[in-house]
Amino acid sequence: MPELPEVQAHAERLTEQFAGRTLRKFVPLTFTALKTAVPPPSDAYGLALLQVGRRGKYLLLQFEPVTLVVHLMQGGRLLVDAKQAAKPRGGQARWVFDPPEDFSPDTALLLTEQGSERRAGVWCVPTAKALDELPLSKLGPDALSFDTTSLQARFQEHSMRLHGFLRDQRAIAGLGRMLANEVCHRAKVSPFANTAKMAVDDVARVVDAIRDAVQDGLDYERTRTDMSSSKDRPGRVHGRVGESCPVCGDTIRSVSYSSYTVAYCPTCQTSGKVLADNTTSKFLK
Repeated sequence: MPELPEVQAHAERLTEQFAGRTLRKFVPLTFTALKTAVPPPSDAYGLALLQVGRRGKYLLLQFEPVTLVVHLMQGGRLLVDAKQAAKPRGGQARWVFDPPEDFSPDTALLLTEQGSERRAGVWCVPTAKALDELPLSKLGPDALSFDTTSLQARFQEHSMRLHGFLRDQRAIAGLGRMLANEVCHRAKVSPFANTAKMAVDDVARVVDAIRDAVQDGLDYERTRTDMSSSKDRPGRVHGRVGESCPVCGDTIRSVSYSSYTVAYCPTCQTSGKVLADNTTSKFLK
């Protein structure tokens, strides 16, 4: 699933391409694409797109009266749609804009989703209170907004394993499976450390690790013309199980679950101890 760096860089690309363009119409291509009924997307017809913003992992197509909130989920993408086919492969919804003055073919955006889940969607909310409306109102503070004091307070409110906290959008918005692995490794903390019991020095390293990992992701994404896939994203431990840790040379290990894998370096993070690869083990703290 795209995380903060991928979504932020894509929002910047789309703003550069479409900001100031007048929306002609919004077309849901599936029954489930549009998640709200009021206000209607038609409130934005004839108006210019202000920008494409981001909140957590959501893209925000902002018009003065309404904002169309887009979640890509696991297999979704918001793509420039030059062909505007009647039945595009994986098509969920389409935004059609008035032709640009330079007559370039990028007159529409297409929300696609590959795979069988079909969970990507669009919410239309009032721009003035968009952050207070679902689905954005359920999100925790943005991952880049924390300092050591505020993150430690958040840890106290959400006593849980660090890796789970970093993936929980209600606790901290914008990170996911990959960045959870990368942050824990950079902070040199066990992925199963209890957040409420973490020392202030550990918390400070987590804050720095979040900023560093996100910035590295942004630096990479901003070199691209499209959003990367998970296999393309550079990382120190994520997707590198069985390889050598780039910091210490130890073998990168994992704890696997049905829908994700926790990757870690024993030397860097768990004092050399290997975590048992099952969900009923007594994990390190």
